[in-house]
Amino acid sequence: METHSHLKKLGFSQYEATCYMALVTTHPVNGSQLSKLSGIARSRIYDVIRNLIVKGYVIEVNSGQYAPLPSDELIRRLKRSFDSNIDAFEDQISRASQKEDFEYVWSITGYSNVMEKAIQMIKNARDEIYVRLFPEANEYLEQYLIAADDRGVDIRYVAMGKIAKKFDMQVEHPDLSHLQQTIGGQSIEVITDKSEALVGVFETDNEELSSINWTRNRWFILANRDSLRHDFYHCFLEKVVDQNQELTREEHRIYTIIKEDN
Repeated sequence: METHSHLKKLGFSQYEATCYMALVTTHPVNGSQLSKLSGIARSRIYDVIRNLIVKGYVIEVNSGQYAPLPSDELIRRLKRSFDSNIDAFEDQISRASQKEDFEYVWSITGYSNVMEKAIQMIKNARDEIYVRLFPEANEYLEQYLIAADDRGVDIRYVAMGKIAKKFDMQVEHPDLSHLQQTIGGQSIEVITDKSEALVGVFETDNEELSSINWTRNRWFILANRDSLRHDFYHCFLEKVVDQNQELTREEHRIYTIIKEDN
């Protein structure tokens, strides 16, 4: 029955799906036998067979004997048809869509859904990625960030906790416990190529229902990207002002890059 529902979603009627699956199990058979196998009344079975023959999913192999299109060929044809329809729709909708002067901010709920979106963004990044991640999110995303780094994408990483240093431009947020208490959970920020932003907070004990914002809105992206840039400054200020320590040569280098990274 589950297979039938999948076929219905692919354009088969209920009768067509039932008839085809009955033929898959036993063939070749005549119309009377197929009626018994499928449970479709004899008064309807021949109309269903004719429809399937027209669509190319069933063939009459002998006079009055029917067999199904092999399943691998059916899958190939359905994929080709689906891809063709998607391409046609993509062309049609691109010509019909109005030019937007702004972008909406969308909400994504569900931890795995958010991570899936973050992974997609990281995979598509070409120039730069700014991230601010807690260890839990890092476990999901680190391998994709490393892959992006390997292909030449600039990674700017603010670690929200003890996360092993894997990237040239990586710092640890200096006020983690206070910040986590203030925001009531664990934040996530992924900003790629100044073109997409995934930003929000997974509320403690309510992670699956927390709404995380995703957008291509230019001003939203720039504001949140700038927030991550200032986290680098926060790290350096905390060391100089609160700890009375001087920045290392490496920290000076990072500071200069972030300062000029407008």
